[in-house]
Amino acid sequence: MTQTFSPETDHAFSRVRFIMVHPSHPGNVGAAARAIKTMGFHDLCLVAPRFPDVLDLPEAQSLASGATDVLAAVSIVPTLRQALAPVTMAFALTARARMIGPPPCDIRQAAEISCSHLRQAGSRVAIVLGTERSGLTNDDIALCQRICHIPANPEYSSLNVAQALQLAAWELRYALASAASLPLLPVTDGHAETGDEPAPSEKVQALMAHWEEALVEVGFLDPRHPKKLMPRMRHLFGRNALSRDEVDMLRGLCTAMIKAAKNR
Repeated sequence: MTQTFSPETDHAFSRVRFIMVHPSHPGNVGAAARAIKTMGFHDLCLVAPRFPDVLDLPEAQSLASGATDVLAAVSIVPTLRQALAPVTMAFALTARARMIGPPPCDIRQAAEISCSHLRQAGSRVAIVLGTERSGLTNDDIALCQRICHIPANPEYSSLNVAQALQLAAWELRYALASAASLPLLPVTDGHAETGDEPAPSEKVQALMAHWEEALVEVGFLDPRHPKKLMPRMRHLFGRNALSRDEVDMLRGLCTAMIKAAKNR
């Protein structure tokens, strides 16, 4: 399902850029295009990729899978400085702690900072990822305003670059969508079925009478010594806010129980 954004949110989403520095695997580029499209973004920039024709290579096209429009719109530049030219806040995504460089934050904090930053007119945010093998250099990081980490297993914290980009895009989407009060769960355009509506009290009470009758017929409830069975049953059904269809289903079960008991 295609997500519909408000003009404000569309504008915010369009001002987020994902930058891959020296990508060497065409498949990762295609997967990155798909990753950002699923989260509502479209601006992917490559810095000096290993293969100049990376966008046309079969592996990139295959792994883009439905996001070939994003792949076709990818911009390719020779330097990170050029990729960051229009950006006002850049996050260098890295797995390693850096002794020197911008202040660090985790990816969720980066998303919150980005959401706040994008409220300013003319602002643009970038998530910068390095090469598959060695990540970002210190010179790359020096061009960014913040270092960003994805909390991961400290014994094995190396994520595939496309996977890291997917996580970053998800966190950014969650922050921007929450700020704009967009739905975070799938919704349908159809109308609820009548049977899905909450059952009125009269239907629930009729069910309870039928349920009690069935329990007596099958020998589960002794009417001479009922104890607290039925009050507990009422609490059980009351907690579940039964729908009309659910009441009808349980009434059918009661009828079957009574019939089976009488045919024994």
